[in-house]
Amino acid sequence: MDKKTLLALGLSFLVFLVWSILFSPKPTDRPIDEEPLPKKGQVQPLSRDRIMPSGPKRDLMLDAGEESKDIKVETELYTAIFSGSGPLIKSFKLGNYLSKLEEDAPLKELIHVKNKDGYGFNLGFSGQSIPNANWAGYKVNRHNITVRTGDQPKELVYEWESPQGIEITTRFLFYSDTYNIDLSVIINNKSEYIIDDSLLLNLAHFPQETKKSYYAFEGMALLVGNKLEEVKVKKLKDNLFSGQISWVAYEEAYFMTAIISEEDKKATAKGTTLPDGEVRITYITPSLNLRQHQKATESFTLYLGPRDLYILKTLGRKLEKAINFGWFDIIGKPLLVTLRFFNKHVGNYGVSIIFLTIIIKILFWPLTHKSYQSMKEMRKLQPMMAKIREKYKGNKQEMNKQLMGLYKTYKINPMGGCLPMVIQIPVFFALFRVLPNSIELRHAPFVLWIKDLSAPDRLFSFPFEIPFMAPPYGIPVLTLIMGASMFIQQKMTPTPGDPAQAKMMMLLPIVFTFLFINFPSGLVLYWLVSNILSIAQQYRITRQSS
Repeated sequence: MDKKTLLALGLSFLVFLVWSILFSPKPTDRPIDEEPLPKKGQVQPLSRDRIMPSGPKRDLMLDAGEESKDIKVETELYTAIFSGSGPLIKSFKLGNYLSKLEEDAPLKELIHVKNKDGYGFNLGFSGQSIPNANWAGYKVNRHNITVRTGDQPKELVYEWESPQGIEITTRFLFYSDTYNIDLSVIINNKSEYIIDDSLLLNLAHFPQETKKSYYAFEGMALLVGNKLEEVKVKKLKDNLFSGQISWVAYEEAYFMTAIISEEDKKATAKGTTLPDGEVRITYITPSLNLRQHQKATESFTLYLGPRDLYILKTLGRKLEKAINFGWFDIIGKPLLVTLRFFNKHVGNYGVSIIFLTIIIKILFWPLTHKSYQSMKEMRKLQPMMAKIREKYKGNKQEMNKQLMGLYKTYKINPMGGCLPMVIQIPVFFALFRVLPNSIELRHAPFVLWIKDLSAPDRLFSFPFEIPFMAPPYGIPVLTLIMGASMFIQQKMTPTPGDPAQAKMMMLLPIVFTFLFINFPSGLVLYWLVSNILSIAQQYRITRQSS
């Protein structure tokens, strides 16, 4: 094996990492659609009809009107605060998730905003026909709602009527044991005008200034014509999408807030970022065309909760597509399902990762066995290879020719020793995407100092910075053990005849240790266990040949 080949192999993993971070499939940087927002309809009124005069031009996020008493909604899974002045959600805290790992940390809050009314969700109209100048005067059917196990779903109803006689009824239906909220908006035109307007459902979120995990996506996501579209926060700038929109959402690491259409129909979605950094996402229905005494109902489902594959599947609107592991999705989701299966029986995701690693090693056992057999034969050829290098040290072309002839004579693949590492790479990158994006691994403890398998492992906490280490600063014990296991593997591998190549190969454990120092501890655990199993397998083959 020449120096260039060994160098390429030695740096292959580093290249894969750099490629994955910089060039792997990224959320779509969708160009701005040419289609504008829904215009005023072209329906011609009957001779006795009049079209409602256009309201003033307004931003898509509507004012809430006068303040009134907030409405508290409590279920088994969350506590939400709705505004008494209109259909606005001002707070949504998840009862089963903490904002941080500490036991005394507050509950996870899904709504972070800077707008003056403090809403993360609201609805209204585009102002073409239905005036939005004053959304005060709502009537609500209750001011506190509690839904516990065994209770029937309970409803929160907002009623409003414009001076012209347009009635708007907004109904939220809450369940005790699900995160989804049924939403229906009923527009009853009792006026003497034709209503030609669009319903707007709006999400608002201010991204939190916290350390982002590897591959933890945050931004706008939607399903358009069965195709997932994602736009990172930094790319949101008046992005427009139109087509058969099944759902639109704001996603962050592990959680999401989504508006789900009850039926597939052409709609428009807009995402933008305000100068202060707040993200606004709007779902825009097709234009409503209601003559006098006509009524229309728009139905949706709101989902505010964890990005849990199993929970999202139950909604039946392909919301599970929001969990996207990129090019490694075909491997990542089966790995996640397997981890959940093991955890169901052992109750520890760290132990589940160990079992998963064992299963992967069993599946690849024939390939790795053949590889280690090749390495064993390579060790026997070391004296002959040394003689060839000495004899033809001044003629590299002839030396390589003689070495290849030697490999052919003894039927040895010089690349075989690299196979154990190469076959792990797809699984490694799939886990690299799964661990920091799956709610199951969030704050999942293993043993001792490893309290979160989705975060780097740190023993103790240092008040000072450490080069090459992301906070928190501490001793990466698991990573150091992993590096030691790689060093043992290198010692068991036949040493290249070229001293320079040998030194380069011995540097690989150090390089990998630095690469892994900020990786999720669950990923380090997988690589460590895989190394230990590989060492045991290699030792067994070596003993058999003795």
